[in-house]
Amino acid sequence: MKKLFALLSLVGALTFATANLYAQETESSDTTTVQTESADSTSTSTSSEDEFNAETDMAGIPMHQVLKQKFLEGGAGWMAPILLCLVLGLAIVIERVIYLNRATINTNKLLENVEEALRTGGIEKAKEVCRNTRGPVASIFYQGLDHYEEGMDAVEKNVSSYGAVQMGLLESGLSWVTLFIAISPSLGFMGTVVGMVAAFDSMEVAGDVSPQLVAGGIKIALLTTIAGLIAAVILQVFYNYLLAKIEGLVTSMEDASISLVDVLTKYNRKNQK
Repeated sequence: MKKLFALLSLVGALTFATANLYAQETESSDTTTVQTESADSTSTSTSSEDEFNAETDMAGIPMHQVLKQKFLEGGAGWMAPILLCLVLGLAIVIERVIYLNRATINTNKLLENVEEALRTGGIEKAKEVCRNTRGPVASIFYQGLDHYEEGMDAVEKNVSSYGAVQMGLLESGLSWVTLFIAISPSLGFMGTVVGMVAAFDSMEVAGDVSPQLVAGGIKIALLTTIAGLIAAVILQVFYNYLLAKIEGLVTSMEDASISLVDVLTKYNRKNQK
């Protein structure tokens, strides 16, 4: 831009000198000036068309290329840890989703099968049904049935204790997800601060408040903040989904445990008679 202004100033100076030396050729100078303005207008139009074509080309770039470009512009030193937090968080989320989906079963159907097994084959057959069924509810049922000979108090105590153990297994790994949710925006903000400091250092070295230096530093700084917030939002959505899934499973486990105690109580009274 500075070169363009210098060139235009030189052209203007030469035109002014030519007008003073050849005042008699005013008409010719005016014609030249009109032609120069026409050329400048044509050049400006061409420049506008080039900018429009550049914007059109940017609009046609695939999304992954744009993300890659912004990642490099933000600086790998700060963007890579944020990306690592997102990848590790999503890996834990995927593992938890698979685990929780496999842990979800039809508890009413399992309770009916256990009750039927108690009527036809007793405790051992009911335990066999629980062994062949996946999920935390079946494990809790098995622990209760395994301590049936010790009395109903022992059954209730073991069902409650093992229910807490299964609840801990369901929530395993969620603390890491919360850690990544907290770290991602923090890394982004840290990158922003470092980028702002670098921008001010550049202005100090240059000795001039150049808009290009400021804009470049702020752009790099804000890209890290955006990346950190995006990673945190994505992980937060999945984290809330996992919490809702766990709450549903825990409620199902508690209801099923109460139903199992009732079934075993009826079975115990029937055998005592």
